[in-house]
Amino acid sequence: MGTSHTFRRIALGASVLAITLLVSATTTGSRAGAASGTAGSPVRGGSPQSALDRVADFYGAYIDVLYDSGHSPLADSLRDHYLTTDLRSSLARWEASHHQDGVLQAKDIPIAWSVAYNDSGMGHCWSLVTLTWQDGNHTHRTRLMVQSDLATRLISGIKPDQ
Repeated sequence: MGTSHTFRRIALGASVLAITLLVSATTTGSRAGAASGTAGSPVRGGSPQSALDRVADFYGAYIDVLYDSGHSPLADSLRDHYLTTDLRSSLARWEASHHQDGVLQAKDIPIAWSVAYNDSGMGHCWSLVTLTWQDGNHTHRTRLMVQSDLATRLISGIKPDQ
């Protein structure tokens, strides 16, 4: 009985110590960020093993390229690297009939983007891509449902989120 009680007290003490260290590190990091002028700045990161991160990486790079230089060989290279062959073919047909960029489902270039996990199953991951557009003083958003194959982490489908 005494051993069980002692074990619980040690476990509780270790938990409190761990939480205290975590809070201390977090507040120290926050103060360091505030001192350097980066408090509240978004932190970005990712993993090449994450289908969601790869969608975010693709949309970030693709929109940057279009913003900087318009449709260029680099934009095509990004499509070749991140999209399946079938999706690239499907987008080419869609773009020919709609006269818009199939990745963005629009003619213009968004001023901001975000990517959020939506769902996964049967070998696929679905991400919700939100694109922010500016037309004069008016801002609006569109949402795309982006499908990735978990085995290859390649983007295999893009459609408007209904």
